[in-house]
Amino acid sequence: MELKRTPLYEVHKEYNGKIIDFAGSLLPIQYEGIIKEHEAVRTKAGVFDVSHMGEILFTGKDSRSFINYLITNDVDKMKNDQAMYSPMCYQNGGTVDDILVYRFNEEKYILVVNGANVEKDFNWILSNMNGFDVNVKNISEKIAQIAIQGPKSAEILNKVTDFDVNAIKYYHFKDKVKIANIECLLSRTGYTGEDGFEIYIDPIGVVLLWNKLFEVGKDLGIRPAGLGCRDTLRFEAGMPLYGNELSKDINPIEAGLGMFVKLNKKDFIGKEALLNYNEQQDGQRKIVGFELLDKGIARHGYMVEDEDGKLIGEVTTGYKSPTLDKNIGMALIGKSYSSLNNNIYIRIRKKVVKAKIVKKRFLGSSK
Repeated sequence: MELKRTPLYEVHKEYNGKIIDFAGSLLPIQYEGIIKEHEAVRTKAGVFDVSHMGEILFTGKDSRSFINYLITNDVDKMKNDQAMYSPMCYQNGGTVDDILVYRFNEEKYILVVNGANVEKDFNWILSNMNGFDVNVKNISEKIAQIAIQGPKSAEILNKVTDFDVNAIKYYHFKDKVKIANIECLLSRTGYTGEDGFEIYIDPIGVVLLWNKLFEVGKDLGIRPAGLGCRDTLRFEAGMPLYGNELSKDINPIEAGLGMFVKLNKKDFIGKEALLNYNEQQDGQRKIVGFELLDKGIARHGYMVEDEDGKLIGEVTTGYKSPTLDKNIGMALIGKSYSSLNNNIYIRIRKKVVKAKIVKKRFLGSSK
């Protein structure tokens, strides 16, 4: 299979980006280094190429009701120019993907889906549209996306647009904003735990826009940022990654996303399975945060045990936190073991390392 190149591929090479295959797209894992890029986003601003993400357009009179049937959150609560986060589930409650819904009006929405899941999600949507008067198009190839994240992001953007970006509230967006004199959709959601914006733009203009951001942001500490620090940043903020904390085998309640599962909503795919899961007494699992008490780094897939050596789950993500300078992680374990400050034991290669359960929002105590 030929790997996809985003419109910014040559720019990444100019910035000495280390390019990898990420879900079929050639993307930079890092430029100067993950730690430097991570710190730039936490203190100033980092710019990510997220053009591999997918955009699926819904139009027609049943757009709202169809999306509400597809996802666990409640689209009926949305207003125009608002964004909403939601899991999307299979009939058995497992997760198809976690997505963003952008509402333009009653008959126009865009779903933003994870880059690794674009074709799978699109086919899943098409297979469930019977009886709905709606048109669904995969418009991913027509849209490039840049994310600028960090405390200086609004200040930098305001240097290249006449529109005051601070007028956009969190989880809202504005269409047809001119940035560097190029028409874009600008949203304010973020996946780093910092303030930030996403710019959706015609691929033809994205290189010019990237260069303009770096021109005006130079004195404010702007840096290019790769996929490596995108993962450490989202992880410190307790945000899930599909394939780690969410999957076809992990439902959103297990992942700690119950607030985005509206079980009192009219029918949606997976509702019955999630209701049954919520009511069962035994066998429930939960994604927890942990901090290692001994030396070592717990990686994705490492086994988790109780004090008697019984297998109780596995690590979903683990790193040495650049911000906190601690070895921390998230794990999916039996719910009965998930109390805060409970000790768990992680098998790191040939040794067992002690850890304690802490809140998943690791930054809570420092930010």
